[in-house]
Amino acid sequence: MSATGYALLGFVTWTLLLLIWMEILRTHLVVSGRVLANGFAPDNAGLSPFLQRLARAHANCIEGLPLFGGLMALAMMSSRTAITDPLAYWFLGARLMQSAIHLTSTSPIAVKARFSAFAVQMAIGLYWAIKLLLS
Repeated sequence: MSATGYALLGFVTWTLLLLIWMEILRTHLVVSGRVLANGFAPDNAGLSPFLQRLARAHANCIEGLPLFGGLMALAMMSSRTAITDPLAYWFLGARLMQSAIHLTSTSPIAVKARFSAFAVQMAIGLYWAIKLLLS
């Protein structure tokens, strides 16, 4: 599999792991009687700040997957991974960094660092889109 394929698999797997982590924590809250099974808001409002950040980190992945994953899938389906392979792991690293920062802090410096990681992803995605369009 190409670097693009592994990066896409990593992105999807990370998104799934965030979801599983969130659902394990939610299940614990239901089983322990702290929250009713139908008592969860999509953004985990009313729960701990960490659970709210976890929901947002997962949502960030879901929001980015069609865009960035679509570019990687297009490159693979059109046999043009030579365009995406060189930056595929950089993209995945930036995605993981964004999520990790999101999970750990909301301080002003952390928010700036998180946005920087997202900006790297946007720049890579735009580069890929232009290169795929022009190739």
